[in-house]
Amino acid sequence: MVRERGEAEAASILEGFSRQMREIAEASRKRALLTASATSGRVTVTVNADCIVIATRFASDIGEFGFDEIARAVTAAAQQASADMRRKTEELLRPLSDQRAKMPKLSELFEGMPDLESQAPTLPPASLAPPQARERLAQQAEPAPEFTDAVDYEDWHSTRGNSGPTSNSW
Repeated sequence: MVRERGEAEAASILEGFSRQMREIAEASRKRALLTASATSGRVTVTVNADCIVIATRFASDIGEFGFDEIARAVTAAAQQASADMRRKTEELLRPLSDQRAKMPKLSELFEGMPDLESQAPTLPPASLAPPQARERLAQQAEPAPEFTDAVDYEDWHSTRGNSGPTSNSW
């Protein structure tokens, strides 16, 4: 009876995993087809799902503008299109993120396992400043973050004893 219930739970977990993999594959396929466009001034820029510019269009009167104005318009349109793409991608992937948030963490499943997700560094947003702008140069001068609470694996493992999933008591 207990064994049958355990097998049923394992089958349910495997089916849930398979369903989630299918959903991830479908979301990945849909994401690859996404594009976003934005217009600034007389310039329209289109980016793909990786925020890479795939098309740039100029209005027929673009020749009336100076190179600096055109350059600023191209940059602004590309940044706007990329921001729109990030929003579209977040919307597409939100159901998967919501599902993941409901799943137990490894630290909840295995006693003594640290919460690795909470220890992961967050990526700061990339600067939109031009290459030699004061803002970018100031960021380059900032020291890299240091992790002071890291624990060596051997030290951590030796304090746990033999209580993990490979323990003889399983």
